[in-house]
Amino acid sequence: MYRVWATRNLGQGVKLACYAPEIMAEKDFTHLNEEGSATMVNVGDKPRTERTATASGKLRMSPGIRARVLASKVPKGNVVEVARIAGIQAGKRTAELIPLCHPLPLSYIDVRVEPDPNGLCVTVSASCTGQTGVEMEALTATSIALLTLYDMCKALEKGMEITNVRLESKSGGRSDWQRPD
Repeated sequence: MYRVWATRNLGQGVKLACYAPEIMAEKDFTHLNEEGSATMVNVGDKPRTERTATASGKLRMSPGIRARVLASKVPKGNVVEVARIAGIQAGKRTAELIPLCHPLPLSYIDVRVEPDPNGLCVTVSASCTGQTGVEMEALTATSIALLTLYDMCKALEKGMEITNVRLESKSGGRSDWQRPD
């Protein structure tokens, strides 16, 4: 069952209601204030700790295009290297892309593009010493690297598919987490 989490009067008789599953506690919605408005979480009192996160995603493509990409035989050049740099830049600029995301001084970000049986796999590891985690930086870098690969290969194959963008692990802060196998 769902219950009303928050309502907001938008004027002219229009009311916005946010719904949430009954099993979710109010503290689960850390980016909403009491009125249901979006708000940035205050991390000022949290201790600075070493934070790490790894994310991954896949770009499905035909074996022939994958072979051309890996051999740098694509009209746009070494698309793997361009995707790596795009992912690194995106990870560093995550707070500019994701509303309410805290800007973090990344101490490390690694973007790897490797062959996968159905295309390519992008894996990103990020770390910093800070008051909030780097999951969004790893996920953003993964997504942008995949989008860059798609963009640079779309003239060769329109039916490529970006899939399985997900967090693989995180450490630091209140809890560590690892995706079960």
